[in-house]
Amino acid sequence: MRRRKIAPVAAALILALWPGVPGASAAGPSGYRILRRIPVEGTGSWDYVTIDSGARRLYVGRGDRVDVVDVDTGALVGQVTGLADSSGLLPIPELGRGFATSGGAGKIVIVDLKTLAKVGEVKAGKDPDSFAYDPVTKRVFIMNSGGGDATAINAADGTIAGTIDLEGQPEFVVADGRGSVFINITDKNEIVEADARTLKVRNRWSLAPCLGPSGLSMDRKNRRLFSVCDNQTMIVMDADTGKVVAALPTGAGTDASAFDPASGNAFASAGGAGTLTIVHEDSPNQFRVLEDLPTQPNARTMALDEKAHEIFLVTARRGHGSTFRNVLPGTFVVIVVGK
Repeated sequence: MRRRKIAPVAAALILALWPGVPGASAAGPSGYRILRRIPVEGTGSWDYVTIDSGARRLYVGRGDRVDVVDVDTGALVGQVTGLADSSGLLPIPELGRGFATSGGAGKIVIVDLKTLAKVGEVKAGKDPDSFAYDPVTKRVFIMNSGGGDATAINAADGTIAGTIDLEGQPEFVVADGRGSVFINITDKNEIVEADARTLKVRNRWSLAPCLGPSGLSMDRKNRRLFSVCDNQTMIVMDADTGKVVAALPTGAGTDASAFDPASGNAFASAGGAGTLTIVHEDSPNQFRVLEDLPTQPNARTMALDEKAHEIFLVTARRGHGSTFRNVLPGTFVVIVVGK
């Protein structure tokens, strides 16, 4: 996902307020609250967060590595190292494999999920970034942010199945479990539907009034897509017709989207505002914001554990002025939100 800056004045305010952020919080109108915070070592930046619910392992892209955190003990149990500008790792528990991006090298590194040892690598396109696994074709789809296309990889043997020409800059991608993948095209404010088998674009739909879509999630049962946008908006789209059925407000700097089928809640993490917007699906065409739950500044990416129904966000403090991009030692944390 795109790295976003916060204005210097806002950054100063954030840093001033940071010491008052509690370790846990009381439940708000939605029933959700911050359950705990897990400190993680290191001063590197971060991007995607993914989770293996069965193994209770959280994977955090940290640029030159992927940190692996046991979410029950809070321990850093391992790292995938030797990466270049990695956005994160896609775990596929059924295959025992993980696919980590190495954007600076234009490749995907395949690892054994138990040992975290490298078992292979695949050449991708320019600046491989986001990813999704399609269980129908058993392919991994890598969005090449700098190339305007996507690389499809056969997950079992690590061979390239082909490329999808997206005619725009891809952001996040989701698979619908029926053989389609849906992709936010951030520079054209649209969603592309592609056939996971033929690797051809089926549909291209406008996300208006969305500007700069990034995170994307899906209610697969009711066929609803949730795109979050730079203009503080969550767009809900019918995945069969491309019709926009709702536009809901989110916090500033919204970057990631998630949907929990058990609760019928969609989530949008906003790093600029330091909030988690919680939206309830009353029906396939009726949606309402339950709450903007305070989290922490810069908590813009997240992962949803559909088994435990917990949300994991990551953030850290940064320096002042010219050192604003620097993560301060001892401040990187995983925030756990649930009921």
